[in-house]
Amino acid sequence: MALVVIAEDDDDIRNIMVRVIRRGGHDVVEAADGGAALVAVRKHRPDALVTDIDMPVMTGAQLCAAVRADPDLRDLPVIFVSGTLFPGDTRPADAGATATLTKPFLPRQLLACLEKALAAGHQQGQPPAACP
Repeated sequence: MALVVIAEDDDDIRNIMVRVIRRGGHDVVEAADGGAALVAVRKHRPDALVTDIDMPVMTGAQLCAAVRADPDLRDLPVIFVSGTLFPGDTRPADAGATATLTKPFLPRQLLACLEKALAAGHQQGQPPAACP
């Protein structure tokens, strides 16, 4: 069982993600924007961060960059889940994301992506893995 912070500004999508990850046997801390997510990550020291890219206060890319800049957090697996990723989008790689998953996603895809990221951890300098 892992502790996962979920950062998603859309309440419906966040609720689905929380339900899926909890049903997968993990504990979840929710955040409705990137700023609140950074506070939650620093407070709870989770095993993974699942974040949207386009959010208020702080984008997912800014959130990931802040995590990578913190020596105590830099190895945290960060998964970008977004409907705005397009081929050649450099935001995940530039921010140091561990993996990406596009919306819409199936529950099993989200869980598989999370499990893969938890098992592998974050490898500095590696391009983000694209989850199916």
